[in-house]
Amino acid sequence: MKFLRTLACGAVALCASLAHAADVERTGGPYVPTPPAVVEKMLELAGVGSQDFVVDLGSGDGRIVLAAATRYQASGMGVDIDPELVEVANALARKQGIAGRVRFLRQDVMAADLSRATVLTLYLLPGMMASLRPKLLAELKPGTRVVSHDFGFDQWKPDRSVTVETQEKYDMTGMWTSDVHLWIVPAAVQGAWRVTRAGEEGEPSRLEIRQGFQQFEGRFSRGGRTFTFRDGRLEGVRLSFAVPAGNGRSERYSATVGRDRMNGEVRDGEAVVARWSATRIP
Repeated sequence: MKFLRTLACGAVALCASLAHAADVERTGGPYVPTPPAVVEKMLELAGVGSQDFVVDLGSGDGRIVLAAATRYQASGMGVDIDPELVEVANALARKQGIAGRVRFLRQDVMAADLSRATVLTLYLLPGMMASLRPKLLAELKPGTRVVSHDFGFDQWKPDRSVTVETQEKYDMTGMWTSDVHLWIVPAAVQGAWRVTRAGEEGEPSRLEIRQGFQQFEGRFSRGGRTFTFRDGRLEGVRLSFAVPAGNGRSERYSATVGRDRMNGEVRDGEAVVARWSATRIP
């Protein structure tokens, strides 16, 4: 019975904390901080380095951006709607001697300028995550790493997730776990492409792509034959897919994607057998 009472009390406390967090999301009031162990794992999973510009949406006391700047010599910016927390974060940046590399703004996260971000961090509830997803995909450059504490983007599944043990969460002590999720913003490749393979004569091949975030499927037409593939994958601007090559073999196409062009190589097993490029068909 003691175990059940303890479990029930813990559940009530957790529900109260989550309800409080929901109020925070609506009002911009007191926030739920990310535990230090989770901050460290978020920065580690994103591979933050000295060349990165880290943007934290809902930055609170600034701990994520400050840690990125002090431990990894990154630059960055935090955005929060609470003026007192923004003041605290900027004061900490001055105290730590890094105010020249980081700053904190009082602003609605939906209005934040994401143009400089190479890493974006979040600890926001699912409703806000869903609202932000179109903005992130539209404004972040392909290859930008997005890291979230606990909550995801619904249909946009993470590229990688890890679980972290922490001795504090929701302002309560004990043994807790947190999930940390990583996404790499994919290039936009939906549509039709005209494909040229080096050394190959005749009509260009055609690539048709149906994209679902970092995964895609489609059809590849070459030499009068059309192949269907379902294993297409994007990691930022890096694209790959495989098509049959006869005799039970397959060739894997990989490329670096630009706005309306991609360039890469074709492999048969480990051997590079050709170079290829493609241009988007309007």
